[in-house]
Amino acid sequence: MAMFRSLVASAQQRQPPGGPAGGDSGLEAQYSCPICLEVYHRPVAIGSCGHTFCGECLQPCLQVPSPLCPLCRLPFDPKKVDKAAHVEKQLASYKAPCRGCSKKVTLAKMRVHVSSCMKVQEQMANCPKFVPVVPTSQPIPSAVPNRSTFTCPYCGARNLDQQELLKHCVDNHRSDPNRVVCPICSAMPWGDPSYKSANFLQHLLHRHKFSYDTFVDYSIDEEAAFQAALALSLSEN
Repeated sequence: MAMFRSLVASAQQRQPPGGPAGGDSGLEAQYSCPICLEVYHRPVAIGSCGHTFCGECLQPCLQVPSPLCPLCRLPFDPKKVDKAAHVEKQLASYKAPCRGCSKKVTLAKMRVHVSSCMKVQEQMANCPKFVPVVPTSQPIPSAVPNRSTFTCPYCGARNLDQQELLKHCVDNHRSDPNRVVCPICSAMPWGDPSYKSANFLQHLLHRHKFSYDTFVDYSIDEEAAFQAALALSLSEN
């Protein structure tokens, strides 16, 4: 497994002499951050595993005591995260077609171009509306607890969604040693309102990567909801 991870990391950093593999068609995807899925902006690389991210995208992981790589989940030393100079050089050298107007743009300028490209804006405006894959005919319970916004367990700040809760705790409670109950977990059908996380910031970063509401149909009976959510939770580990 260690050898495999080493090969993956080295492959991410190497490019063939004639240019990137796959030609222009997959160039933008090849140089996209795994977190924001956009072309790298001020890329940085984790020293231990070699994975590359936008500097801003990786910042939340650097705010916790024992960070894990968002891609391979290996622990890393935040002091050994360096500017990915080789990637920045490639971004300035390689061109790829805009996914809207097809004009060839250097990857370093792709974000700015896409944000002002009328063709891309038209494509986004014409995207189909979201429709649930499996519509439910079950009645929605009238007493559904609030699972959209949460209260900070440290100071009581209210009406924070998951991302706002993480940012708030990183900005204001990074050094707070108190064990606290996760307000997101305790709002779920299977949540234990008395269980206190030893490292709440790490818990937020690694447990709540998605919203359970996206995957769990709470209109089904409580036992079925519990089993479905438990399966999702276990699949993370």
